[in-house]
Amino acid sequence: MIRRYTLPEMAAIWSDQARFEQILRVELEVARARAARGLIPPAALAAMESRATIDVDRIAEIERTTDHDIIAFVSQVAESIGPEGRYLHLGLTSSDVVDTGLALQLRAAGSRLLGDADRLIAVLVARARAEADTTMMGRTHSVHAEPTTFGLKVAGWAFEIDRGRHRLAAAVDEIGTGKISGPVGTYSHLDPEIERDVLAALGLHADPVSTQIVQRDRHAALLTAIAILGGSLERIATEIRNLQHTEIGEVQEPFKVGQKGSSAMPHKRNPILAERISGLARLLRGYAQTALEDQPLWHERDISHSSAERVILPDATILLDYMLVRMTTLIEGLVVRSERMRENIARGLGLHASSRVLVALVEKGGVGRDEAYAIVQRAALRAADERAPLRDLLAVDPVVAQKLPLTDLDACFDEATFLRNVHVVIARLDALERRSPEPATESTHVDG
Repeated sequence: MIRRYTLPEMAAIWSDQARFEQILRVELEVARARAARGLIPPAALAAMESRATIDVDRIAEIERTTDHDIIAFVSQVAESIGPEGRYLHLGLTSSDVVDTGLALQLRAAGSRLLGDADRLIAVLVARARAEADTTMMGRTHSVHAEPTTFGLKVAGWAFEIDRGRHRLAAAVDEIGTGKISGPVGTYSHLDPEIERDVLAALGLHADPVSTQIVQRDRHAALLTAIAILGGSLERIATEIRNLQHTEIGEVQEPFKVGQKGSSAMPHKRNPILAERISGLARLLRGYAQTALEDQPLWHERDISHSSAERVILPDATILLDYMLVRMTTLIEGLVVRSERMRENIARGLGLHASSRVLVALVEKGGVGRDEAYAIVQRAALRAADERAPLRDLLAVDPVVAQKLPLTDLDACFDEATFLRNVHVVIARLDALERRSPEPATESTHVDG
């Protein structure tokens, strides 16, 4: 992934140095398990534990000859150990250490993503509560519907991100699966007890029936969970972009001192964070599709998945990390223009009360539903065309005037009746309370 969208902690997880260090962890745990069974001399284990080091440049140099990065890794680490290095990687196939090391990397990346999600959920919950009474117009089909509150909208975002977090947590747990079962998963060189001890020491699950590799349904599940969570971020971003339309103007992204929106138009204040998140979510869906196509490998394995995973696994976790951190910043700094929300409600001419008038005519006026609907619709369409308040037109309608006292008609336009149960929904946020998360590390990039 390009540096622009890479935060340092996640970058460190996916560096070449980190990759080979995780593979070395696996190698050393295998050596310990073998030494405990008298399969290698204690002095050899001591030498491996004290001298084994990673030299990424040397690995690359050897790989230019071997054209095989794990053989190059084994050769370089054996050089660093000395004569006892001959005990390294005995009885193992490359995928034993590659897939198990990858599981360690993915578990570390997943842990960071879950922390990111926790921070975003906490910010969303706080913002939802703060804006619980900030009344705005709800829209369906991009058309005014009935009043809601901005807090209720944000509360829905919080629960959706929480659902995505639960999916991601399950996938992260499952991806923490390794194997030390040999070339085709038959334990032909090392007994299953060694795998058990090694994976227990590493805190990983054991693939119950592996081939030469850990099966890729787990990786597909992880990338799909990442893509779905990215889609939830895009839904939030899309709503913010829509509400920042000049014609709506109900929210604005944070805009720092010195920031500029256009090289030509000084007045521009654009929703660049939301637009960026929307664009990056498309990449995540593409990575998920590739992961799904990595599942059907030939026989006990091929390496058609390998080249793709070198791209999609780091990139997907790096991007989601970036998107979660940026969305947290966006929500924290989002400018909510409650006065503009009020203006937009007023521009609606009271049309949002049409459903309550319909119900009142049926329940209190004894008018048939179809007749009541026709009366209210006729007045509503006229109000929109003539830019006249719906309440005023209904007040002089002969049927409405006969069937509904003005006090009952006015009650239909009482905003409080639409929002009387909002706090019941806001109270459900109690279920999302989590431990207080640590602040996310920020990057300095602000452009697209």
